[in-house]
Amino acid sequence: MSTATNKAEVRQATIYSILFAISAGHFINDSIQSVVPAMFPIIERSLDLSYAQLGWIAFVLNMTSSVMQPVFGAAADRKPQPYLLPAGMLLSMIGVIGFGLSPNFYFVLLAVLFIGLGSAVFHPEGSRVAFMAAGGKRGLAQSIYQMGGNGGQSLAPVFTAYIFLPLGQKGALLFAAVTAVGALLLSRVSAWYKQRLTAQAAKKKQQVSLKKTKLQARIKWAMVLLIFFVFARSWYAAAITNFYQFYLIKDYGLTIKQSQLYLFVYLAAGVAGTFLGGPLADRFGRKNLLVFSMLGAAPLTVILPYVPAFAVLPLLLLIGFILLSSFSVAVVYAQELLSNKIGMASGLIVGLAFGMGAIGAVILGFLADSFGIKFIMILSSLLPLLGISALWLPGDQKLREMQDK
Repeated sequence: MSTATNKAEVRQATIYSILFAISAGHFINDSIQSVVPAMFPIIERSLDLSYAQLGWIAFVLNMTSSVMQPVFGAAADRKPQPYLLPAGMLLSMIGVIGFGLSPNFYFVLLAVLFIGLGSAVFHPEGSRVAFMAAGGKRGLAQSIYQMGGNGGQSLAPVFTAYIFLPLGQKGALLFAAVTAVGALLLSRVSAWYKQRLTAQAAKKKQQVSLKKTKLQARIKWAMVLLIFFVFARSWYAAAITNFYQFYLIKDYGLTIKQSQLYLFVYLAAGVAGTFLGGPLADRFGRKNLLVFSMLGAAPLTVILPYVPAFAVLPLLLLIGFILLSSFSVAVVYAQELLSNKIGMASGLIVGLAFGMGAIGAVILGFLADSFGIKFIMILSSLLPLLGISALWLPGDQKLREMQDK
């Protein structure tokens, strides 16, 4: 009895060393991705690119990740591949080197294809590691993991202001060394991952029959609602991260460097929201947090395009914190809906976030060329209102009942 209890406690223990290691890998991976939008103000001038072309670059980067993440996730559900983690980082290394040396728009597209593919390889297995190391604290574990990614993304304005403005496009080459460090770190995580898979081999064999069960109709409907929720949040995020800097420059008269500070405030607040969102959802409920993150931010996003300059920073801070508090929660919610398909669930939600943002970036880029930056900021400010869709998601108790059947 005592031995069984001890084993159960070991299974439920939260392994923080692995969580922080995979979070650090996520930080490096998404830092590399953030190099691309961080370079937009530079390559817009040096390569003479239009807003639509910038949108296409964001599209190729994010759509590659979106389309391939569920594919790699589904494949890993059948046969986990621990060493895909460092392999993905090496693909990103190829991409970031190519990006730093690209002489024109088409070479940039090829380079970001590799960066997007590297991210697609990394994310599903990274989410699986976080799930395996979570123990009984899934919300907190996913928050730690996603905090690393959002932290890496938040550095884009810093890269622009302090690396790419003085060094230009070739400043991206500095990040090749960062990816090498990331590959070494993730190799250590992969070793733990492989050991854990070996230890759980017998248990996995017992679960094979469970994986063959058909999804209930209400689980499918809940996934559709969750995907729509992610769609609305991702389009708004695409408007802010890809184009709001140009709005600040043109409508508020800020310099490139000043605009990056404003963008950094939004992204840094999002990191804090991502980290606290998981524990808050563990306490107050996943559905409640999802609803709050969008409908709570909506009044603020609606007024953002009209406020005077002194009000922009505090509004961006609040919007970033509230809106991105649901980032990790949406992943955990999907994992619990598809509890036997963790890789696919993670790939769909995280990958979809990038993919929806990619489509949004292209459409918003064309609209900006046609109607101006202010038009798309006003249009996108209404998107968080679509978060009302989360009201129809199953509550936490109903979600647990669905898992038991």
